Amino acid sequence: MFVDELPTPALVIDADALERNLATMAAALPGARLRPHVKAHKCTALAAEQARHGHRAFTCATPREVVGMAAAGLGDDLLLANEVLDRDRLRAMALCDARVTVAVDSEATVEAAAASGIGEVLIDVNVGLPRCGCRPDDAGRLADLARASGLEVRGVMGYEGHLMIVDDRDERVRRLVDVTGALAAAHAAVGGDVVSTGGTGTFDLHSVATEVQAGSYALMDTAYAKLGLPFEQALSLVCTVVSVTPQWAVCDAGLKSLGMDHGNPGIDGATVWFCSDEHVTFSGLDGLAAGRRVAVRPAHVDPTMALHEVVHLARDGEVVEVWPVDLRGW
Repeated sequence: MFVDELPTPALVIDADALERNLATMAAALPGARLRPHVKAHKCTALAAEQARHGHRAFTCATPREVVGMAAAGLGDDLLLANEVLDRDRLRAMALCDARVTVAVDSEATVEAAAASGIGEVLIDVNVGLPRCGCRPDDAGRLADLARASGLEVRGVMGYEGHLMIVDDRDERVRRLVDVTGALAAAHAAVGGDVVSTGGTGTFDLHSVATEVQAGSYALMDTAYAKLGLPFEQALSLVCTVVSVTPQWAVCDAGLKSLGMDHGNPGIDGATVWFCSDEHVTFSGLDGLAAGRRVAVRPAHVDPTMALHEVVHLARDGEVVEVWPVDLRGW
C-alpha cells in the first residue's frame, strides 16, 4: 500500500526520519542515560525500536502503558512517572512480569503503593511546574515514610515541563538552575541511585540527572521544531483537500484528529487559519484541487498519537508497516 492510497486522515511516520532521530538520541544519551517516555507515542512497536537502540528502561504516564509495555516484553525497568491512588490499577502493575517503579508525592500515594504490592518508588519533587510533586524540603520525610512502609526508594524525579518549549535556549539554561538545585537538595535528603528528570527540550542540559525522560524526540512536532533541536519532524497527518475557494482550502483533519493545546498545526508552505471539529482551513498553496493530499504537522505529538488507532510507517511513499497505537487510554 502507498501513502496516497490511505483513507484520510491517516497518521504517518517517516521511517528514515524516525531512525535518524533514534540514532541521534542514542549517541547523545546512550543506554541507561535515557528513559524514553512512551506517553509521546503510546506504541509498543515504536518502543521496541527505542529498545533496539539501547534504551530499555521506559517512562510511562498511565497504568495502561505500564501493563501494555510489560505484556510486550519491554518490562526491564518501567517507571510510572505519575501519581495513582487506584489500588486495583496499582495492583495490576505490581503483578506485571516487569520491574515497576511508581512516583509518590504524599502520604496517600505512599500508602496506596505499599498496600497494593508495589515494591519500588521515586519521590516526585515539584521543580516549578504547578502539577504533581512534593516540596523539595519534604522529600526526605516522604522517603522515610516510604521505607518504613516497606518500599524501596530508588531516588527522586521531577519534571520541568514549564521549560520544555521555551524558545530561547539561554533562557532554558538559566531557568534550569532552579530545577537542578531543587532536585539536588531533594536527592541529598532522599538518597538512592536515581535522579530522573528532563524531556526533549532539555535533554542535553542536565548536570545532576542520572537519566532523562525525553519522549517527543522520536517523532517531534511543530512546537519542538522551533527550538533548533537535532531531531526531525517524523510524524504527519496525511489529509485530503475536500473544498477549495480562491481564498482558502479545507482538508479533512481537525480537532478530533490533532492535539491542539500547543496551537494550530502546520502545513509546509501554507498558513493555517483555524481548525474545527473535522476541518483545517488554510491558504497559501497554489494549484490546489479537491482530492489533493496534504501533510499536516501536529503542534503536539503526544495527544495527536493518542487520538489514532494505528500509525503507518512509510518509506519513499510506501507503507512498510502498520503499528497499533496500543497503549491508548488510561
